Amino acid sequence: MGDMGTEDAFRQSPVPGQAIVAFDFDGTLTVRDSFTAFLRWKVGPERWRTGLLAMAPQLAAYAVDRDRQKLKEAAVRRFMPYTSPVALAVEAEQFARERWDGLMRPDALRVWEDWGRRGAHRAIVTASPALTVRPFAERLGADTLLGTDLVIGDKGWFTGAFEGDNCRGEEKVRRLRVAFGPEVRLAAAYGDTSGDTEMLAIADIAGFRVFKERPATRAGAARARRRSAGSPTS
Repeated sequence: MGDMGTEDAFRQSPVPGQAIVAFDFDGTLTVRDSFTAFLRWKVGPERWRTGLLAMAPQLAAYAVDRDRQKLKEAAVRRFMPYTSPVALAVEAEQFARERWDGLMRPDALRVWEDWGRRGAHRAIVTASPALTVRPFAERLGADTLLGTDLVIGDKGWFTGAFEGDNCRGEEKVRRLRVAFGPEVRLAAAYGDTSGDTEMLAIADIAGFRVFKERPATRAGAARARRRSAGSPTS
């Protein structure tokens, strides 16, 4: 899987003249924040509740300073103690397998695939840790993944600190320039929060909150199959 935890772990170079398209991940390709969902899945409902109670001071501070990076670093320390990159990669793979159908937006996936058919270089640019998004990026066939990188301490565990800044806002543009050159221009970019504003500003097509669809529930899918077969619904 490459050098896990580094920005260069998942990056290909576009061919000359190839269109580059950037997608935010959380809330854009997915219906919710994937890292929060991952942490809750990882520790289970009871440890999640007690962990949030223990994080009350950090949550209160966030309500004042709106420092997302500081809050996310606190969450890593609380919910991922003694976690190595290898262990996290295994858990992330399992999480992606189990939760793909419930997380991914169908309309976003259609646009993603359309850009792929058109030969674009498709990049995911996310504030979530690159390691937890990587299994999704691999399944999508992404060419580049740029995400927040986690610091690994001397004992081989994540310290809770980030390697550089949280990948949102201007940091997304900085990462894109490092990856594709200082004059990078995107054919299109898609995002859903103020953290995507700067990335959208360097795109010819700026798609802000254009994806609305939610994954079909099992019950909804069953009703759709019955309707298509001409059977009465319950």
